[in-house]
Amino acid sequence: MLSIRLPEEMEARINRLAKSTQRSKSFFVKEALSNYLDDMEEYYEVLKRQNDPTRNLISLEELENALELHPKN
Repeated sequence: MLSIRLPEEMEARINRLAKSTQRSKSFFVKEALSNYLDDMEEYYEVLKRQNDPTRNLISLEELENALELHPKN
């Protein structure tokens, strides 16, 4: 269980949205938090991979060859 205090305007916005959609306030808070957590987990995974000294990078040309893509001249 988690309890949070929201700024009045944010709470008012959630209340309006819940009322107009006939969904619970909890539904929207859970959705927002879930999306935020997905984004943050992805962001930190990218940072981790970006700073990994063992990462293996290839050139665009190598990628195109591996995918059998040949740019038109």
